[in-house]
Amino acid sequence: MSTTTAGICFAGSLVLALAVVYRPLGDYMYRVFTGTRHARAEKVIYRLIGVRPDAEQTWGVYARSVLAFSVVSVLFLYGLQRLQNHLLLSLGFKPVMTHQAWNTAISFTTNTNWQSYSGESTMGHLVQMAGLAVQNFVSAAVGIAVAIALVRGFARRRTEHLGNFWVDLVRANLRILLPIAVVGAIVLIAGGAVQNFHDPHTIQTLTGAKQTITGGPVASQEVIKELGTNGGGFYNANSAHPFENPTTWTNWFEIFLLLVISFSLPRTFGRMVGSDKQGYAIVSVMATLAVLSMTLIMWFQLAHHGTVPTAIGSSMEGVETRFGVANSATFADATTLTSTGAVDSFHDSYTSLGGMMTMFNMMLGEVAPGGTGSGLYGMLILAVITVFVAGLMVGRTPEYLGKKISSREIKFAATYFLVTPICVLVGTAFAMALPGQRAGMLNSGPHGLSEVLYAFTSASNNNGSAFAGITVNTPWYDTALGLAMVFGRFLPMIFVLALAGSLAKQGLTPASEGTLPTHRPQFVVMVAGVTVVLVALTFLPALALGPLAEGIH
Repeated sequence: MSTTTAGICFAGSLVLALAVVYRPLGDYMYRVFTGTRHARAEKVIYRLIGVRPDAEQTWGVYARSVLAFSVVSVLFLYGLQRLQNHLLLSLGFKPVMTHQAWNTAISFTTNTNWQSYSGESTMGHLVQMAGLAVQNFVSAAVGIAVAIALVRGFARRRTEHLGNFWVDLVRANLRILLPIAVVGAIVLIAGGAVQNFHDPHTIQTLTGAKQTITGGPVASQEVIKELGTNGGGFYNANSAHPFENPTTWTNWFEIFLLLVISFSLPRTFGRMVGSDKQGYAIVSVMATLAVLSMTLIMWFQLAHHGTVPTAIGSSMEGVETRFGVANSATFADATTLTSTGAVDSFHDSYTSLGGMMTMFNMMLGEVAPGGTGSGLYGMLILAVITVFVAGLMVGRTPEYLGKKISSREIKFAATYFLVTPICVLVGTAFAMALPGQRAGMLNSGPHGLSEVLYAFTSASNNNGSAFAGITVNTPWYDTALGLAMVFGRFLPMIFVLALAGSLAKQGLTPASEGTLPTHRPQFVVMVAGVTVVLVALTFLPALALGPLAEGIH
């Protein structure tokens, strides 16, 4: 079987598996967030944190709850890193440096999981488990909660209430993420992933040198890192490390995990707004963009131009030999189409156009299918923009799901869309303007610019992957990228919740002859087109100076 055929079969089996679970998982999440009964364990948690689970919140209170929870999470994780030398299972590691601890605390709280450190030589087992792995759960649950709040904004009529953040957070963790993670961890352990509390072992290699091998609770962190579209690896090599990702079939399983919730949430959306067709329309946009992106990155990586790469069929530099080019390209595409950021190959070693696709995926807003929750609310924002543009074309007030999209709603949607480009382009401009930061680039010219552009694109979109030929463990980069993560995560969430609150106050506007049908292929094509055009208009100049210039050269 040729490499191309094997890659198509690998990707095709993923598509089939995601299609199989779309309805059952989407329906299950619908029941989770619309049910009125609270489990006994949930009631205990509500009492401990002083929450009345049946009390609903306005969008402002919901947003303040999100921010308050996230601030506490940052402070807790920062303190855990700074005090790790006094904690159990520290493995003798020193406290994490202040600027690096800040960056890491922000990174994991914002679901970015950007890492400027090597986990196996920096973090003890307790910090990895009680700090990083816990944030993998709760930061993913925050994204799901905000998405559900927006869906309630479309589904509800003449109310100021969007549900209760604390209930949504607890249910997302206990009923969705935790059960799947337990089963997934067992599967990974069966596949050879490491799960223990051993101290580092020092061994002698065949050449006589000494090497330290760190074990730890790897499988349990690996599964939620993918399922919650987090991406932070237990090891510096991330999912290319055999302790995290032992075989080709575990590689397939990890890609499936990082896609499954985001691709199933549109079904939950359709059920909550009372129209399965609306869910199919949204997931069709996601799938269309994902298939196009997958096709392009596979082509760029397998048909790389050059004498040696062409002779062997593809470029293997920076690719884990256990997986090969096709499987690695599939992983790279999935991890950047979502907000995962996990890697099983070296993105910095990709072809210029292959590397550009990983950046372009993030620049799309990571909506195909995007992160857990963030992909759905990002796609719904683009749907709102699309119906607004269509309404202008026919000269009538645009409507979506029976809600009018007036100037107030489109301001929230447009501001949401502008946040990330501002963070990316301003951050990149500052880094390129400062000689000290340019000195951190391993490469000069277009590829050097690509490294910096990728870093701020990844941070601002809460992805976490990197073009690794850049030194980012400096006070300036740790601070600048940390700020990009904060603004890129929480400002869009505030605008999403404000939009949800505005929509929930409206009544139902009956459909008329001038109403744009939003469940047909025409709408799917329009949303996909608006998504690509908005990204092209915003980021094309930067891409032209970086990966496109490198590709032409």
